[in-house]
Amino acid sequence: MAGPQEGKSSEARKHKGISNGAGASQGQWGRAWEVDYFSLAAVIFLLLFAPLIVYYFIMSCDQHDCSLTEPVIDLFGGNTHLSDIWDKTPSLSWNAANICILWVTFQVILYTLIPDFCHKFLPGYVGGIQEGAITPAGIVNKYEINGLQAWIITHTLWFANSYYFHWFTPTIIIDNWIPLLWCANILGYVVSTFAMIKAHVFPTNAKDCKFTGNYFYDYMMGIEFNPRIGKWFDFKLFFNGRPGIVAWTLINLSFAAKQQELYGQVTNSMILVNVLQGIYVLDFFWNEAWYLKTIDICHDHFGWYLGWGDCVWLPYLYTLQGLYLVYHPVQLSTANAVGILLLGLVGYYIFRMTNHQKDLFRRTDGNCKIWALLSISALGISDPCQAVAFSL
Repeated sequence: MAGPQEGKSSEARKHKGISNGAGASQGQWGRAWEVDYFSLAAVIFLLLFAPLIVYYFIMSCDQHDCSLTEPVIDLFGGNTHLSDIWDKTPSLSWNAANICILWVTFQVILYTLIPDFCHKFLPGYVGGIQEGAITPAGIVNKYEINGLQAWIITHTLWFANSYYFHWFTPTIIIDNWIPLLWCANILGYVVSTFAMIKAHVFPTNAKDCKFTGNYFYDYMMGIEFNPRIGKWFDFKLFFNGRPGIVAWTLINLSFAAKQQELYGQVTNSMILVNVLQGIYVLDFFWNEAWYLKTIDICHDHFGWYLGWGDCVWLPYLYTLQGLYLVYHPVQLSTANAVGILLLGLVGYYIFRMTNHQKDLFRRTDGNCKIWALLSISALGISDPCQAVAFSL
């Protein structure tokens, strides 16, 4: 199946002059030109099962108090049927649809219409108009870096509503959690499909497109390198950071509000989840200009992997710790809480130092001295430290 398509793709690319730059090395930048059978199988598997995996996790919390084994045991034991699970699952609602539309619209406004002002008074913060890396076609895109500003404005309004205006309840997110899941899936698929159509019909830059001839792979991994609408709306930067990562901390705050509503208090474990994951989110936006030189922006094309992943996978699976604590509130001893906090901070410190080294290496084209242990230990130490701290 993939073989003939690969050949046709390569030939079409030669005849149509679609290439990622003049040099052969530039042509290899980013994702593959051709698809092997293993990659195609992996792509089809993810397209089919990634949405089901997310649904299973969220359904398990909603119907089985976050037990991942009970649904399987009940199904194989004949105690329940798939139709029973589906019947108990909240459906798409107009309320959730309105929330999703307002949320995305608000983030688009913050991203496109309000220039960054944080860099004018925050020492060390790099915001405003910044240049990205050179694309395979030799283009240097400019970006309006204002993610930190969007995060601050959004959360200021959230707290103002919670303590003063009372336009909506702080539990609005978790109260509509599964209906919002359907909205997020629709958004992810619409964005991904639009990006694929756009790449075929009106690409931002045809020389930065990669076609394999296999629609599954192209849909998953993306065709356009930097799809844009107008001068400033960059799909990759917007969907990588907004709306998902801005929402991350709001989701955790909504979980904390639900704990307060159900049990009359917010546990210290929930506070730790909010603090440690909040640090991670703030770090992302503080270093958003640095993010322009990372793999997501410099190498990944924009397809379902980023479009759906940022709309669904990130906000729904990265926040599972807080969702679990809504159903199972845990009040840690002071010693355990301090230990988990220190573990999370150590993991964050290593994460920050390794990313600083990577950025230094890129900015100096390798003309720098780096202690190799920290870079090597990013995956070996930092990620486990943060993962354990988030989950304890």
